Amino acid sequence: MAESKSALIAKTVQKHAGRAKEKILQNLGKVDRTADEIFDEHLQNFTRQQNQATRLQKEFNNYIRCIRAAQTASKSLMEAISEVYESNWSGHDLLYAQAQNMEMLWQDYSHKLGDQVLIPLNTYQGQFPETRKKIDKRGRKLVDYDSQRHSFQGLQANAAKRRDDVKITRGREMMEEAKRTYEILNSELHDELPALHDSRILFLVTNLQTLFASEQVFHSESSKVYNELEAIVDKLATDSQRGSYTIKKPILGTLPSLQHNNISPPSSPNNGKNNSLNSQNGNATPTNTIQPWSENSPSTPEKSSPVTDKPSTPVTPNSPELIKKVEDETVEKAPASPVVNGNGTHKPQENNNQKVEELYDIPVGATLSNLPPGVLYRVRATYRYTREDQDELSFEVGDTIRVIEYEDPDEQVLEEGWLMGIKENSNDKGMFPANFTRPI
Repeated sequence: MAESKSALIAKTVQKHAGRAKEKILQNLGKVDRTADEIFDEHLQNFTRQQNQATRLQKEFNNYIRCIRAAQTASKSLMEAISEVYESNWSGHDLLYAQAQNMEMLWQDYSHKLGDQVLIPLNTYQGQFPETRKKIDKRGRKLVDYDSQRHSFQGLQANAAKRRDDVKITRGREMMEEAKRTYEILNSELHDELPALHDSRILFLVTNLQTLFASEQVFHSESSKVYNELEAIVDKLATDSQRGSYTIKKPILGTLPSLQHNNISPPSSPNNGKNNSLNSQNGNATPTNTIQPWSENSPSTPEKSSPVTDKPSTPVTPNSPELIKKVEDETVEKAPASPVVNGNGTHKPQENNNQKVEELYDIPVGATLSNLPPGVLYRVRATYRYTREDQDELSFEVGDTIRVIEYEDPDEQVLEEGWLMGIKENSNDKGMFPANFTRPI
């Protein structure tokens, strides 16, 4: 057993040495080699096909890894979003359901790419190593055949001198055997290599169709999920703008008690917005309401459209006829000359303050003394307001505004809930909602 193994090893070494010697002689041009141009062309196609399949397999494996990493990242992101999105917000349950749908889409997408694209690609790639081994074996058998052929030719050249028929016969048999082994492998590869090269088209069509279809389904369905998520967030934004989730600020002070007809204060700024000043000039009528203020978020009063023609209606408490009458009576009852303070400013008398308070519906708590000419009283902004029209006044919380008369008496009657004023820090003039301020 040991002798047979040693003999096999010795034979293998001898064979390798003979092949190496034959290749060296062929490379040096000492001996010729068997050429097969058709096989060489098949071999070039096979090598190029194998290299392309190897790269495709490598890149797709990397793509699958990235897809699975993106799947994990998407799951973590959706979990964080679901945690941040508070349970009392609009669409909380729907957002959680869509997050679950997104996770299922990622799972289906990843599995389909692995099972229907990557596995067939690995099978396709698995053909090339086996075929490559067969090609290498065919190359070795070709070298053996050339070596035996050259040996036999050498025996034939020496036959005329030695006439050793036994060696010639033995050499011919070895050459024929090597040729037969080579031709079997060569014939098989002449059939297999073109068939393998042609199979690349059908494989790529099937594989890429599955890949692209999986991509299309995933992105189409995930687009629907993200459209739903966007709609949920848009609904949250709308609700937030309406103040649905705004924390109400505590009321810092109490509403002043009303002085006219024992009317109770309104329950919200929305009710109080219609009880603002009805006039800002001498053509005003007294009303039985005052301008309340609250720390709760106010509503902007609606402004009416300008009126071109005065309606012909009976005299009412707010009619221009009555306003004119009150104005005339006020002028007649006013003192001939105002009292002047030491600093030169006008000091309204007590009865005059009372008349102004009744005529312009001055809120309780408003200071009427030491005011510049034309200023009814002063207010401080309790909320920020950004103007929406050119005739409006923008201000920040804490700004001081001087309330003045409207230039058009009829405009004051129409614009309920709005005041005309001048901002002290910039002298900007315009209308502003009364329930965004409080008297000082």
